[in-house]
Amino acid sequence: MRRDTEDGKIDYTLALDGPMFARCADHLTKGAAKYGRRNWQNANSVEEYERFKRSAFRHFIQWMDGDTDEDHAAAVIFNVNAAEYVRERLS
Repeated sequence: MRRDTEDGKIDYTLALDGPMFARCADHLTKGAAKYGRRNWQNANSVEEYERFKRSAFRHFIQWMDGDTDEDHAAAVIFNVNAAEYVRERLS
């Protein structure tokens, strides 16, 4: 069998390294139970984009302050991802 090389191709498995992949999956699972699976993907406005950005910043400050009432690091990643998802939809 002949195959093309993997040189220069993205290795998505590297995103699994470290604790954040599982923590983000946990954050999404909790959100799905509360709001419905992939509900956040219904966002499609500048207002929702800005809200995700404000939420990411708020969670970042809480993470920096050492708050442990919830997983603020996972919430930062979720909100940045969601904001970028909406930004791409608006482009």
